[in-house]
Amino acid sequence: MSKISYYTAEGLKKLKEELNQLKDVERPKASNAIAEARDKGDLSENAEYDAAKEAQGMLEMRISKLEETLSNARVIDESQLDNSKVLVLSKVKIKNQLNGMEMDYTLVADGEADLASGKISVNSPIGKGLLGKSVGDVAQINVPSGVINFEIIEISR
Repeated sequence: MSKISYYTAEGLKKLKEELNQLKDVERPKASNAIAEARDKGDLSENAEYDAAKEAQGMLEMRISKLEETLSNARVIDESQLDNSKVLVLSKVKIKNQLNGMEMDYTLVADGEADLASGKISVNSPIGKGLLGKSVGDVAQINVPSGVINFEIIEISR
């Protein structure tokens, strides 16, 4: 069964661009590499040919995976989302109750997660723990080092 993933319009566009790059640029390169290696003689002892075929197989697998992801991708209409609860695409300000540290995160789909820019996956431990919570709620989140309590300070889009 295929898993539906939700993306922003920007995230979906990046996936489509990557797929087009693989199909239009990388696939012809792989075919040329195989043709060049084939021209070098006996295929039974041609390591270059084997490597080119393996690279082509990996490329085709990546293309297939991207096509499957895109076929199950849905764009999120941000105007329809409720700001009273933490949902996908929510910008959340949370406070660690143990040390008082405040953090800002945006909850996004797996493919768009980037911790350096403050985007965490809704399927990460913190993302799962925050989903459905409202301002003032305390989320008890199991992380590798134990349980951390985060208070929801602010939710926005």
